[in-house]
Amino acid sequence: MPAALAVAVIIVLAVIDVGVAQQPISNTNTALRFACGTNDAMSLATFSRNLNSTFSQLRSQLSNTGVYYAQAQNFVNGDAVYGVAQCRNYLSSTQCLACFDVAVSTIEPACGSANGANVILDNCFLRFENYDGFYKDPQGSSDVDVPAICGNESTSEPITAFNQSVEKLLSDIRDATPRTSDFYIASTRQVGSATNATVYAIAQCVENASNTICKNCLNTAYNSLSSCLPADEGRAINVACFMRFSEFPFFQNNQTINLIPFLAKGSSSKSGMIIGVSSGAGLLLLLLALFLWFRHWSKSKAVGKGDALDASELQGAKCYSYQDLKVATNNFSEEYLIGKGGFGEVFKAVVDGGNIVAVKKLHVGFRAKKEFENEVNLISNVRHRNLILQLGWCIDGPELLLVLEYMPQGSLDKFLWGEKKGTLNWKQRSEIIFGIARGLVHLHGEFHVKIIHRDIKSSNILLDSDFQPKIADFGLARFLPEDQTHVSTRFAGTMGYTAPEYAIRGHLSEKVDTYSFGIVALEVISGRNCSDVNDSGPRTEYLLDRAWELYEKGIPIKLIDEAIDPNEYQEEGVKKIIEIALMCTQSPASLRPTMSEVYIMLSSEPELEQRQMSRPTYIDVDRRIHIGGSCE
Repeated sequence: MPAALAVAVIIVLAVIDVGVAQQPISNTNTALRFACGTNDAMSLATFSRNLNSTFSQLRSQLSNTGVYYAQAQNFVNGDAVYGVAQCRNYLSSTQCLACFDVAVSTIEPACGSANGANVILDNCFLRFENYDGFYKDPQGSSDVDVPAICGNESTSEPITAFNQSVEKLLSDIRDATPRTSDFYIASTRQVGSATNATVYAIAQCVENASNTICKNCLNTAYNSLSSCLPADEGRAINVACFMRFSEFPFFQNNQTINLIPFLAKGSSSKSGMIIGVSSGAGLLLLLLALFLWFRHWSKSKAVGKGDALDASELQGAKCYSYQDLKVATNNFSEEYLIGKGGFGEVFKAVVDGGNIVAVKKLHVGFRAKKEFENEVNLISNVRHRNLILQLGWCIDGPELLLVLEYMPQGSLDKFLWGEKKGTLNWKQRSEIIFGIARGLVHLHGEFHVKIIHRDIKSSNILLDSDFQPKIADFGLARFLPEDQTHVSTRFAGTMGYTAPEYAIRGHLSEKVDTYSFGIVALEVISGRNCSDVNDSGPRTEYLLDRAWELYEKGIPIKLIDEAIDPNEYQEEGVKKIIEIALMCTQSPASLRPTMSEVYIMLSSEPELEQRQMSRPTYIDVDRRIHIGGSCE
């Protein structure tokens, strides 16, 4: 048996759970807590219009796949209404909206004309006030320390083993959650070693809160929940965070998040898989896809009547016919063309009775069609608000086709140095940098398969109607043909964005994406292409050269795009992001932070811990090496 196949089989056998059916999911949308404000609106008619409009906007945002947090506001003619809603990340969009609707129907009759209210359910929460301060500080003046809601029954498992397992699991998710990109963790733990029982737990903070507020709230929640033991379930409810444990499953087994990257600084999951390294990796993914299909099939066979599995457990992508996509794009005509890239052309299309999508034509011929299908089906289960959703594929025509969600604003590069140059303000740019970081954190450590993108660049960042970024082309780098001008036999990437150790020696790790993120962040700040040369000074300077030179002189703020209004930003905040970007481009790769560490730094106070840094190494488009640190 070849070594790669042996390793793949060992990994698959290590995680396969043959013949054990997932228990029915235990979830309800019963209100756990609600509170109404003590003051009435000034004008009930105006207040009602603003409240209904706010609820409508929140619901519209939550209807988008991968969106679990929404905020909206309306203040026409006074009686302002500021609202937030958040769903648990294990829900499908349909389930999220169902919970939101219950929340609305709970608040409206109970609170009448009160100009503030909040309601917390197992699956979501909803809050509105007549002020916006709680967006950044969700605790506000109305929050109190609420006792945990404990189950009425004691655990059926050995009490000591159960208590120890629950306390360790809750402790781990308490510590890990503030370090994730969206303040959310779902995890499981086996109860002792002499039983097959499992305990399930989640923790979630209000996404727009600060890291400090999240930590403090979860510490309180952990202490509160500990008092529930040995009850078989418990919930800690607070307007800033929510924590829950249960003997009974309330999310699917494949919806857990790897805790390791968020518990030990600098550690990474050794069991994660790198998509696109070699044919062995492709085979491994094939086996994993088959395993997931087998597990899904075995569960469906084992589940009895009335215990149907949630359709969101393993949704997969849809297989489209080539003829239908050909018609939808008018035979892939120029008038439908919306973009070109290393993978091929992208066309706008309308499918499935009115849905606008993007169809990407991949120039890879018939190579590895079945492998392509299995990988795309697997990657289609990666759902995050900062990652492009892959809706389907087609393999029955002369090209391989991907069907993706449509991004109306197009790619980021158009707004930095293309036809829409200079139109992004600082708030939009900073949110784009944060969003890219969030998406990479999810790819590297929050999905059950580790995915290294390998080609992060501004043209692979797409913007939705609200200018929120979505990373495109993740997991598909291995399908790039080797005759592309920016692709060699040693790596798939784009010169200027590619980490030196990968471009020179083929050394691939998640730190390759960290390097590329740093370059893109500098592009967003400066509005300048990393490959453009500045010949106006005494020597030729690329963007990374310029950023480092200004950093050494203590004036990194001069890197910022002159098109941005100076009144829109604080210099310390911009300086911090530039410093983080330069940390990301350090060599060797061990000096770079992980993306989870990057996101924590971006979310923290402006002051950064001082680090010794050296001039970064840069590989230009002509493959010339600008030496800084080691390329090993």
